[in-house]
Amino acid sequence: MYTNKKVNYVWVYVITVITFFIALILGYISLVFMEKVSIIGALFILLFIVFLGVIFDLFGISVTAATETPFHSMSSGKVRGAQEAILIIRNAGAVANFFNDVIGDISGIISGSASAAIIIKLNENMTLKTTAASIILTSIIAGITVGGKAIGKEVALRNANHIVYRMGIILSYIKKRKKR
Repeated sequence: MYTNKKVNYVWVYVITVITFFIALILGYISLVFMEKVSIIGALFILLFIVFLGVIFDLFGISVTAATETPFHSMSSGKVRGAQEAILIIRNAGAVANFFNDVIGDISGIISGSASAAIIIKLNENMTLKTTAASIILTSIIAGITVGGKAIGKEVALRNANHIVYRMGIILSYIKKRKKR
């Protein structure tokens, strides 16, 4: 359905700049760690990056699937996190964009460069065919990522309100700490 709402170019600009800096920082940190650890350590860093993408994808799906109604009665009963859950749901587009696209896509891109760093490490330490190792590692990471996101989507869709409620609780604690 077509709506007359205009594109929020300020949001597009802000999220583009935020994405650039998050990718810059996370990319730098992950590659610095990759250089300093063993191949096994680098694999754990790679799996952590993939897991991060899967978890944030789950959060983004939850936000878009959650319904606001149950949080209104919780909010009237002064349940911690209910107001924040409503705020999250009302901003589902921006929140899902951040979780799915910013963090999720950055994780995917950084996992690719982390895989390349591992291949370089393998090539330095062993007489292994780089092409074969690269294809195998890329395929494993792709399988883990897609499989993890498939499971995450099922969990998110079945537990959307509960996940958003937990996010609301965390946000309420963050807001409380900022007030101090």
